[in-house]
Amino acid sequence: MTKSYKVAGHVFSFVFPEEHPLWGLTGQYKPFEIPTDPSPLFIVELVESLPVETLEKVYGGDEEPGQPVILLYRRNGGWAFEMAPCPGRPVCGRAYVDGTFSHVRLQILRPSEGLFALNNAAMLVFAFSTASLDTLEMHASVVVNSGKAFLWLAKSGTGKSTHSQLWLDNVQGSHLLNDDNPVVRVMEDGHTEVFGTPWSGKTPCYRNEHYPAGAFTEIVRSPENRIRRKSVLEAYALLYSSSSGFKADPAMSDGLNATYEKIITATPCFTLECRPDADAARVSSETLLKL
Repeated sequence: MTKSYKVAGHVFSFVFPEEHPLWGLTGQYKPFEIPTDPSPLFIVELVESLPVETLEKVYGGDEEPGQPVILLYRRNGGWAFEMAPCPGRPVCGRAYVDGTFSHVRLQILRPSEGLFALNNAAMLVFAFSTASLDTLEMHASVVVNSGKAFLWLAKSGTGKSTHSQLWLDNVQGSHLLNDDNPVVRVMEDGHTEVFGTPWSGKTPCYRNEHYPAGAFTEIVRSPENRIRRKSVLEAYALLYSSSSGFKADPAMSDGLNATYEKIITATPCFTLECRPDADAARVSSETLLKL
């Protein structure tokens, strides 16, 4: 059985047996479902087993406590990756991916964590396959107001979701677009568009909506609330550190760098030094909503 989905204009498909229980857990993808597409960007196919191959580890294994573990390998003619919910937990999914990131064979090793494995396989290959298509998969929380999307970026636990909630509570007309993994795409006319996705971390917010980007803002904890615009180099560093993709791969890196340049040209980036309080939302909204 095949189902297709469109996220940020890119189509991908899942291929499972019709009776597989994982279909019953994929409700978050429903808002993005489209009629079955015969030529998706990539396919994730569920398989019972994968052949033993020689793998060369190129990334992963040093994740912070509580964060997902993603191990990336090179294999003959392609890539492989393994996933676990956090350090110390067994690997729950293994995937082999071809060299063009168009076909994923996913083996679920722990059925109770099958959705985690599927989500991470889909997110990883989405990021890899769109790296040269003016598309970034971001680690950010996004609030929409006045027809624009405002992205909060920072390391996990710094306060992205908290600042989104402060806008929802204190800035009239705000709503949440995504709380962890939005997609940003540079459109043909050069403007930056922000898309909801089926992936939103611990917050179930799966909106098939998109809005022009208002600003990218880094959240920095501080005893004072103040906001300033970043320089070009600071903006590049923020986008680089907040976007997914294997930047050690030259082809992916070239595509991502071209996208960073286009976004920085089109969209302002800021640093918000703030406390987790209502006044922080006032300070940021008074600046950003005037853009």
